[in-house]
Amino acid sequence: MDRAQVDAYLNRIGAAPVDQPDLQTLARLQYQHLRTVPFENLSIHLGEPIQLDEDALFEKVVERWRGGFCYALNGAFAMLLTALGYPVTYLAARVFSSKVPGPPLDHLALRVDLDRPYLVDVGFGALSNHPLLLDSRHEQHDPAGRFRLVDVASGEVDLLMNDKPQYRLELRPYELRDFIPMCWWQQTSPQSHFTRSLTCSRLTETGRVTLSGRKLIRTSDGRRELRTLTDEEILDAYASNFGITLDRAPSTPEHAVNRRYAARSA
Repeated sequence: MDRAQVDAYLNRIGAAPVDQPDLQTLARLQYQHLRTVPFENLSIHLGEPIQLDEDALFEKVVERWRGGFCYALNGAFAMLLTALGYPVTYLAARVFSSKVPGPPLDHLALRVDLDRPYLVDVGFGALSNHPLLLDSRHEQHDPAGRFRLVDVASGEVDLLMNDKPQYRLELRPYELRDFIPMCWWQQTSPQSHFTRSLTCSRLTETGRVTLSGRKLIRTSDGRRELRTLTDEEILDAYASNFGITLDRAPSTPEHAVNRRYAARSA
C-alpha cells in the first residue's frame, strides 16, 4: 500500500494518522476497525466473488466501504498494519462448533509482534475489542469479555471467551494465498455456514448492531432489541447502520439463520 492508500484506509475507519507503530496505536486501530467495517457475508448472496488479493481487498473494504468475513477483513487489516510498520504474520484457526473445532484454515487471524506477540482479529464478529497477548496463558480482560489462551496436546492453542472455546489456533505462519481454497469453499459449498446464513454486524459504542436475514438486532449495555424488517426497509437498514449502499437486497436464504454465526454476531 502506498501513502495515499494508507490515508484512505485510515479515513475509512475514522482513525488519525499514525506516528508510531506501538501497542496503544494498534489497539486504537483494531477498535476503530471493528466499529466501522462490518463482519458480513453479503457478497455470497449478491453473486460477487470474493478474491484474496491486495487490490481486490482494498477496493472492497476501502473504496466501496464494504465489510467481509475473516479472510477479507483480517487480510485487508494486515495490509494496513504492514504499511504502517507493524510486523504481521497470518495465522490459521479452526472455529469451534458444538465443542468440536472445524476444518483447517476455517479462520484467518493475525499475529503482530511488538515487545511481545499479540493476537489481533477484526474478522470474527463479536470477539476482543483490543489485541490479546499471544504468549500469555493467564486470563485477559477486555471490554468485550474475559479471554484466555490454552495450550492443547496438538501444539495448537484454544482461544476462550468467557470460558467458551472460540477457535483453535495454529502458531505457524501462513501466506494469504494459503487461504484461497478454503475461502472458495466457504462462499460456494452448501455445507458452508456462510452460504446458509445472511449476516451483517459491527461493534457500536454500547454493544452491537446486527442485520441477520431480515432481523435487525441491537444490543446496548446488555439490553437486546429485535425487529423484523419489511422488504422496503432492508436497503435503508444496510445504509443507515453499516454505511453499505446496495442497489438490490441480497437474497435471504430459505434456511434458518445458522446459530453459530448468528449467536456470534448478536
